[in-house]
Amino acid sequence: MAKKKGKPAGKPAKQAMKATPIRAPIRKGGKSQLVEPKQVLDEDIDPHHQWKRPLQAPGHTQVDFEERVNFRRLHTYRLARVRQALAGSGLGALLSFDQHNIRYTTSTVIGEWARDKLLRYSLLTGNGDPYIWDFGSAAKHHKLYAPWLHNDHCRAGMLGMRGAVGSDLTLFRDAAREIKAILDEEGVGHMPIGVDVVEPPMLFELQKAGIEVRDGQQTMLLAREIKSHDEITLLNMAAAMVDGVYQDIAEALKPGIKESEIVGLAAGRLYEMGSDCVEAINSIAGERCSPHPHNFTDRLIRPGDQAFFDIIHSFIGYRTCYYRTFAVGRATAPQRTAYRKAREWMDNTIALLKPGMGSDEVAKALPLAEDIGFASEIDAFGLNFCHGLGLGLHERPLISRVTSFRDPIELKAGMVFAVETYCPATDGISAARIEEEVVLTPDGAKIITLYPAEDLPIANPY
Repeated sequence: MAKKKGKPAGKPAKQAMKATPIRAPIRKGGKSQLVEPKQVLDEDIDPHHQWKRPLQAPGHTQVDFEERVNFRRLHTYRLARVRQALAGSGLGALLSFDQHNIRYTTSTVIGEWARDKLLRYSLLTGNGDPYIWDFGSAAKHHKLYAPWLHNDHCRAGMLGMRGAVGSDLTLFRDAAREIKAILDEEGVGHMPIGVDVVEPPMLFELQKAGIEVRDGQQTMLLAREIKSHDEITLLNMAAAMVDGVYQDIAEALKPGIKESEIVGLAAGRLYEMGSDCVEAINSIAGERCSPHPHNFTDRLIRPGDQAFFDIIHSFIGYRTCYYRTFAVGRATAPQRTAYRKAREWMDNTIALLKPGMGSDEVAKALPLAEDIGFASEIDAFGLNFCHGLGLGLHERPLISRVTSFRDPIELKAGMVFAVETYCPATDGISAARIEEEVVLTPDGAKIITLYPAEDLPIANPY
């Protein structure tokens, strides 16, 4: 076998990359022409995990003396994962309006304001390369700065902006016809397509164009399930930023400061460190701790309060979901007891997060609804559970007493979880809330949220 061009003489040639066949050729409409499906190279689908080395959280800049995040390898892996999931789905293509799915497939992004507008969309067929429809100026930008996309696949698009354009269906109709033409051209026009989220007028126009629409979100979340080395590095870098923010919070958490001021402090610090989106920060103290309200107010922090915070932000798109609980100045016996229980539930759950374990087995370790004062598991949902973490805040697999016994999933190395526990105190107002982000390695779970949480931290003790 010939050596790669430019490879130094005397070194053995690298073995040719194998291609994993996707499926049999697809017949193009009613014609005799067969369209060969795209092949996924084994090198592309390889997550390049480096389990024998520590999980890295390098500096944010790229340098010439060490590899940090390989963004082209990241894009190649994500696209290969989508192709692989699409191949086994029975779908001819995936049409995505979900911003995380668009970014995962195309490696394009615009401002956070677009998150809920259902305006941008991408298309990937089993036989083609990604298309992206965006604001016209953004599409022009992609042509200049995203060479991994074909120029003619970066297109201006405009739909309903969640009804803001009015009741005229022209934009939806024209978009559906354009999509149908691409599906026919790439040989999958006769197959159903998967759609993640969509405005009803767009769904109806796709159906009028003769396109069978099915759920594509499960296919996309299956693709996003296993994180590559580069994705894990970005998640670890995002978590490292929050480690630092909690140090700032611990120093600032004194009587007289408002919950909202802590939110402002944390958001400002994150943006200074390079966050690209502070999605939400919960800031909850005193009598607001139980039941958990999932918000923040202008309440003043008082001596002896129990206070907990959740910091949700992203770095290069990859998110954190990271709770910590403090006592302000001093802690009571009920506060300490609640914290010990929350920590015990956390440690017991993390111990079960191993490759090969069923999500239903992990769910059995989670506390019952009545253990935290709720009448049913659906009432208690969201307080003691695990959820996948990546470009999205909640990804597969999700582990809870509500869902996992009916639809268990086998855990695999490369999954990343946020593990959340909550325990109300017997004083009727305080509560402990802990969350750890963990990476599933072949040897078990590795925690990447490093601000100390083994014992209840006392902020500015008296």
